[in-house]
Amino acid sequence: MIEKTDLSFEKAVLIGIVTKEQNEEKLEEYLDELEFLTYTAGGEVIKRFTQRMDMPNPKTFIGTGKMEDVREFVKEHEIGAVIFDDELSPAQQKNIEKILKCKILDRTNLILDIFAQRAKTSYARTQVELAQYEYLLPRLAGMWTHLERQRGGIGMRGPGETEIETDRRIVRDKISLLKKKLETIDKQMEIQRGNRGQLVRVALVGYTNVGKSTLMNVISKSEVFAENKLFATLDTTVRKVVIRNLPFLLTDTVGFIRKLPTQLVESFKSTLDEVREADLLLHVVDISHPNFEDHIDSVNKILTEIETIGKPTIMVFNKIDAYEPEQIEEDDLITEKTSAHYSLKEWKKTWMNRMGDRVLFISALEKENMEHFRKKVYEAVREIHITRFPYNNFLYPEYDAYGDENQ
Repeated sequence: MIEKTDLSFEKAVLIGIVTKEQNEEKLEEYLDELEFLTYTAGGEVIKRFTQRMDMPNPKTFIGTGKMEDVREFVKEHEIGAVIFDDELSPAQQKNIEKILKCKILDRTNLILDIFAQRAKTSYARTQVELAQYEYLLPRLAGMWTHLERQRGGIGMRGPGETEIETDRRIVRDKISLLKKKLETIDKQMEIQRGNRGQLVRVALVGYTNVGKSTLMNVISKSEVFAENKLFATLDTTVRKVVIRNLPFLLTDTVGFIRKLPTQLVESFKSTLDEVREADLLLHVVDISHPNFEDHIDSVNKILTEIETIGKPTIMVFNKIDAYEPEQIEEDDLITEKTSAHYSLKEWKKTWMNRMGDRVLFISALEKENMEHFRKKVYEAVREIHITRFPYNNFLYPEYDAYGDENQ
């Protein structure tokens, strides 16, 4: 496996740019997330550098003046890693390394590193390793572009060209072997999914760190690893759950994130197959996060890409215990009220109201409104089940009275 970048106890700086497509506010959101990613990987962010540009510098991503500021800061504070919010081209990465003389990472590389740290099973490690090699291949070519120019003419077919071709072949062979290995595992998992019988399948989906694993633990009374870090769990977990007397299968999947590397989407195909084959999606949202609406859009974008956006879905707004709207002081005549100031009661009257009874507000950690949650999931699963097995209708009566729990 490719050696992981070790950011433990390393000081890091973040770099991002403001463009026509990405304003200052949006950049700060992305850098906040990048800082959390850095923390998850084991690093400590010392400073952020930002620059306003029409488009990234094709050679060094940021301008020469700003790059000099970064170089001086890196040297003065002994920074171990400089992390860029957007994916760098092989040439950019090589040029920046020459100038800064330290470890250069981009958002994709950082996410791959976290996945490499978090992968526990052989299957997850194989998926991550494939994504890492696919990320490496074009960068391998970038590292040798100066040697590739030595083409044609006597004495110009030197060891440089041979070396890059050898390295490329090794990496391509490795990618091919990993893909074959994943194909074999995918077939095994497909058989496993087929062997689960005709039980209704429910999948937890959502942005990373929204509380899916905690919710899984509460519903299934199991011990799925949960932690307040991004991508705490990578391996798909499937549990048989029974609400009242109605059994179904519940799957906890890997969390999504903005700017998710395409290599990972492809590598985690089997994990996403669990979502594709689900009968019902529970889209879990961390309502306490200030950008939760953007997170919903990001998840829906990936669901659209894997052609599952039309599935029956219940929106589960989690962490209501941590939700705190921004306050406007009584004597503040300037600040305009926005969605950031909405109470939960006000949120329920917005676009959420149009989703009818397919919206829930809970706290999995504090077990708040969980009876209401179980009722709604029971009803949704029962509806699918009796459609599939109409003769079993009498086995699963309608859910009886439940506690209102301030809902």
